[in-house]
Amino acid sequence: MTDASVAVAGSSDRGVQRTVLPNGLTVLSEHMPGVRSVALGAWVRAASMHEPREKMGVSHLLEHMVFKGSERRSAKDLALALESLGGSLDAYTGREHTSFQARVLDEHLPQAADVLLDLMFRPALRQADLDLERGVVLEEIAMVDDTPDDVVFEIHNAALWGQHPLGYSILGTEESVGALEVADLQELHGRAYRPGNVILAAAGNLTHERLIAVLLEAGWGDLPAGDPALATVPRVPPPRAAAPQDLAVERDTQQMHLVFGNVIVPHGDPRRYPLMLVNTLFGGGMSSRLFQRVREELGLAYSVHSFQSYHVTAGAQGIYVGCAPERADEAVEVVREELASLVRSGIPDAELAMGKQQLKGQMTLSMESVSSRMYRAAAVELYREPYRPLDEVLRKVDAITSQDVATVCRDFYGVDLQTVVRLGPS
Repeated sequence: MTDASVAVAGSSDRGVQRTVLPNGLTVLSEHMPGVRSVALGAWVRAASMHEPREKMGVSHLLEHMVFKGSERRSAKDLALALESLGGSLDAYTGREHTSFQARVLDEHLPQAADVLLDLMFRPALRQADLDLERGVVLEEIAMVDDTPDDVVFEIHNAALWGQHPLGYSILGTEESVGALEVADLQELHGRAYRPGNVILAAAGNLTHERLIAVLLEAGWGDLPAGDPALATVPRVPPPRAAAPQDLAVERDTQQMHLVFGNVIVPHGDPRRYPLMLVNTLFGGGMSSRLFQRVREELGLAYSVHSFQSYHVTAGAQGIYVGCAPERADEAVEVVREELASLVRSGIPDAELAMGKQQLKGQMTLSMESVSSRMYRAAAVELYREPYRPLDEVLRKVDAITSQDVATVCRDFYGVDLQTVVRLGPS
């Protein structure tokens, strides 16, 4: 296949270029002058959110299994292919997509494209490999179960989303993973791993034209389009529909692990920007309200922070505190006081200005990385949103008003909106 066979070509959109190959593969790239490396990643729109409950963990297990060998390479060959060049190969399974990424020197882009293609579209998926890798994943599940500050997030996530697939464990359970067969992996791979369901993004010292030429040479354009039917993405209930809970889970631990949180807006909602600003000021670092009050002023906890996650149909925000069991009640009360203060008084202008500067600095520094630029390019397609250059995003942060902040504080940070999970001694 040659360049001339590319059916739909996008024009440069102030930094990111986009092309859709005839088989449906979407390719995005951003050129970064002054670096000698390339980050290349592929995102499959299939993950824990799309699994039946009885198959929980199948996406994650498939992600593991493709590394066990392909039609052309053994597991060791796959490991050596880029590491021997000084590069890296990695993968993760999320709630909405599974991703595979390579980081290499710019001169090794052809090797990275070839390895990713081999890994993703030509896996062996052998029974003998499944027998071994199932044990590895079960050990991973056991490791999480032995880590209370991981377990508490799993419990909170399940409580927050209820029966919705966003509440499923990405790893699955011992029962669900133990029941998975090669046929389950083959069915998922045949249905979801097809060009029209994959986003490929790259950033670094490359041109879009070279990227397309390398992909075509590697055979990405020759992949069959496959069945166009996609798994239906479930609709998430509106944030206010989530019923707050207060759960106590007994565990013989040295610390009490506390998580507060609730459902917020999806990735594409404009309120995401004021919510990110509030998160930064409320619990995003050592200067944040929670850190200063809970740890520095009162000495209630070593670890305290707030967090956010955004999906296509909804998002979540929350607070984590790890403290001595005998101080858990006091910590809960202090967090509730800080939440109530946030809703009641909002954020003063001087603090708001400081938070904007902090958030803009974090965003700008993150864009120094080729991997971050790759992720940003992929997000254009993953969230079906327009590409926004960094300067435009920074202007959006500058445009956040005190009223915007007061509104999201009132709508999402109320004490009575929070689902609270305590994990630790009774």
